[in-house]
Amino acid sequence: MSLVKANRPEITSLKALASRVESGSRLSVGGHHFARLPIALIREVCQRRVTGLRYFNWAGGLPLEMLLEAEAVESIDICFSSLDVFGLAPRFRKAVEKQGIPMTDWPALALIQSLRAAEQNLPFLPMQSPTGSELNETCPALTPYFDEESQQTLSLVKAQTTDVLLLHAPRADESGNVELYGAHSLDKLVVGAAKQVLVTVEEIVPNGTLQKGLRNTIIPRNKITAIAEARGGAYPCSCLPYYTTDYQRLMEITQSSQPLESELQQREVPTLIQQAAQLPLNDLLSSYSVLSTDDKDSPATAADIMTIRVARMLSNESYASAGAVSPLANVAYRVAKASHAPDMMFTTFSGGTVDIQAGTMSLTLLESMDTQSAAGHTGGEDTYWTAYQGGLVSHEIVGTAQIDAKGMTNTLSISKPSGGFVRLPGQGGMADVANMHQHFMVYLPRHTPQALVEQVELCSAGRRLVSEKERRKYGYQPGKITLITNLCMFEYDEEEGQLVVVETMPGVSRQTITEQTGFKVLFSDLCREMEPIRDEELALLRNQIDPLGIRRLEFVSAKERQTLLSSIINQDRQLVTALLKPSA
Repeated sequence: MSLVKANRPEITSLKALASRVESGSRLSVGGHHFARLPIALIREVCQRRVTGLRYFNWAGGLPLEMLLEAEAVESIDICFSSLDVFGLAPRFRKAVEKQGIPMTDWPALALIQSLRAAEQNLPFLPMQSPTGSELNETCPALTPYFDEESQQTLSLVKAQTTDVLLLHAPRADESGNVELYGAHSLDKLVVGAAKQVLVTVEEIVPNGTLQKGLRNTIIPRNKITAIAEARGGAYPCSCLPYYTTDYQRLMEITQSSQPLESELQQREVPTLIQQAAQLPLNDLLSSYSVLSTDDKDSPATAADIMTIRVARMLSNESYASAGAVSPLANVAYRVAKASHAPDMMFTTFSGGTVDIQAGTMSLTLLESMDTQSAAGHTGGEDTYWTAYQGGLVSHEIVGTAQIDAKGMTNTLSISKPSGGFVRLPGQGGMADVANMHQHFMVYLPRHTPQALVEQVELCSAGRRLVSEKERRKYGYQPGKITLITNLCMFEYDEEEGQLVVVETMPGVSRQTITEQTGFKVLFSDLCREMEPIRDEELALLRNQIDPLGIRRLEFVSAKERQTLLSSIINQDRQLVTALLKPSA
């Protein structure tokens, strides 16, 4: 089957573009998180009442929610689905929990290699097996392969094409070349494996204009099927450099009882959101200067202590990666870089913004700040090929719903006492990086017997390559398995074959830790109380890096989270307004 397209894409209308999506298609969606999602195009597809779509993508998120509400989806193949800071994706959860729609969880590397194989016209490609994860057995595209020469057990992943890719981008020129700006997600990769690539853009510009962009990436016109101009086509999500994500509007949408179809009707992008995308980097990096914090003198909280303890683990030689939904990790990395580890490297937005500066955390401004300060912009596939698979990354602290005595994690689903199960977001890329990264670091904001169990129900990710000998055989750096909670910090002990407590939180007794853990707790002979938080560390965290308190979102109940998130978003809007005043 050929994926060759015409040299000149058709320039058409939004409705005509959507009409190219037929019922029964295998469909992928471009963009990432709340960035460059083709909302307008998906809305048009939903209004056409297509059915039987086979959703094949790295993430679900808002696009999948829209398609599920429209009853357009027949099957789901993804790595992860959530609504980011807004929590679990309700329609995705309902569809999977009721077992009405078949669902396959994919390791991220398997998805990447399957698309790459299709682009290269190969039946399969090799990859490192996600050893330790149940996905190694349950993902149907994976076949074990033992290499005699290296004595390594690998996987072969079958090539996968997609019928249609829906993509939103800042600009295209009159010939059909499409511009990406900032993190690429998997867009370049999926373009190469798609039979049709349907693109909406903010603006169609004269030929020669795109060549003047200093920080853009061009998808050549012979990779594109058709293009439609759709200003505000990603709103309420972002499309830099035209507008940032409107978190206030997204909060209204996620809390509304109205259908997404009505909540996501076309509307003008607010001027404030457009102006926010134009703020210069220096203003973004020091945006804390326009804020006043209320908790300057209050004692350090569990969120503060855990964040700073993670930051202390990083050094000038660290290369850290922030995952899909990791406020604590994102804040901790910035604290480290702004203090004792200025030479460390870290990436955000699924590896798309590389070697960024620290700066102040903000919901509205974070993507623009990281995009402007990054040394380079890449895609998720580049992150795997050039950093993850080679073992270059030292740290990526990830959250989990369950973890057991051996350090195996579960972010897939948990059984309910009343019967049935709760579907969780998924593992994203955890199944791969548990072995690839030097250190496998996990955090749990709430230490309970239900979260720390003897054995996880399903193992979404876990490190099987533990010993120095095993890790060096596969080309990885020796490192630790670490779990940090609001009560203590564990490290994996090879002799004991389980996690052992190495540090206790200030004021937390061993008895409390034992009572709140669902497996037999062992304490290291060298176990000690965590070093107290220093005043300068707390001041940096609260006053400069995270004055809005975004890190706290993971430490509150679902009910409290709504109130806290509303407060953060309101403060975030005030921050943007204050920064814009001098230029207004």
